[in-house]
Amino acid sequence: MIVSFIQGPIGRLLPVAILLLALQTTVFVDVQPFGVVLQVLLAFAAAAGVAGGPERGMIAGFVLGVVFDLGTGAPLGSSSVTMGLAGMVAGSVAYINIDVHWWLAAIFVGLGAAVGELAVPVVRYFVGQTNVFTPQLTTIVPVVALGAALMSPLFVPMSRWCLRLGRAEWKVPTE
Repeated sequence: MIVSFIQGPIGRLLPVAILLLALQTTVFVDVQPFGVVLQVLLAFAAAAGVAGGPERGMIAGFVLGVVFDLGTGAPLGSSSVTMGLAGMVAGSVAYINIDVHWWLAAIFVGLGAAVGELAVPVVRYFVGQTNVFTPQLTTIVPVVALGAALMSPLFVPMSRWCLRLGRAEWKVPTE
């Protein structure tokens, strides 16, 4: 049982999540386009959805959200909901096409990240925080979505590796 856990996708996803959390809390705090901190873990959750579908995207988003909550001191589970939603939305939209091209994957990752970022104030409101719906949300959501779309050419193959997925191979049916 322990061997299957270590060799499974969670064993690969956790170290990558910790590394991305370290990057998000150090490098991306200083690099803020339009005054917005790019959400690296949210982008990776959406990329996992594009690579593996809605179920795997939701599981990866949940794991990434727990890592984010434990690393930043946020209420446990609040980021898991939003990142799981981002992975599920990106994975559901990616079902439109059989083999997603890089530019289409970037659009889907950006869309999933936008939905996940829009869900953050709603979840924070349910947790009990006040003043979560701010006018800056109209700037934050597009910047986070565009940043996620720009990170997707790196994150989709990396999430495919984390989830132990190969590229889809389609064969011509025999007659």
